[in-house]
Amino acid sequence: MSPRPRVLLGVAGLFALLVLPRVAPATVAEQRARLPPPKACDDPVAGVWMSHQYSERRGTWDQFTLTIHRDPAAPGKLNGTIHNHVWEGGPADERPPPCEGQLDVVVRMNAEGQADGLKLRFDALDWAVESTICRTSGGYDLDHFSGTIDPALQEFQSINTYAEGTQTEATVFRRIRCLDENDPPDAPAVLPDLTPPPPFQPPSSGCWGWA
Repeated sequence: MSPRPRVLLGVAGLFALLVLPRVAPATVAEQRARLPPPKACDDPVAGVWMSHQYSERRGTWDQFTLTIHRDPAAPGKLNGTIHNHVWEGGPADERPPPCEGQLDVVVRMNAEGQADGLKLRFDALDWAVESTICRTSGGYDLDHFSGTIDPALQEFQSINTYAEGTQTEATVFRRIRCLDENDPPDAPAVLPDLTPPPPFQPPSSGCWGWA
């Protein structure tokens, strides 16, 4: 057992891991329903990409922000940052609940990767706690995203591999900003006004949870 936030995992997540039955990961349709509108940019890869998903197995939410830049000297090489706003809560806690001692923290990772057309990987190199909203302690499992961009949907349909390659999760990103906009560089995305996801979790079809 090695959840993404290792010692960061609190009582609720530990209870879910040890006591509750294993459940399927959140469907891609549910993840899509939580994301803001897509943003088309001149570059199909560079930009700010956002995900927002719940893990019932861990009892935590993850809201990832990838800020992806191309290397001017080698356009196939990528660099940038990964932010993860992670908090403990239940399936209805799409925004962090009031602080009552549970985990609620923003982790920042420097990252690099490679793009081959619309196929790419983006790997965390290190991590640091950028801000503690409620509680944090311990370590963190670095995230490694790989997959394909769908330009029609402005989605990066990825698999996140972490815990030294022992854990994988389907994670859907939507591009929400271009890099030439007047936004603070390498900053986590702000949670949007959310469209409620379906009130159920239908079984997924296809590999790795992709419908």
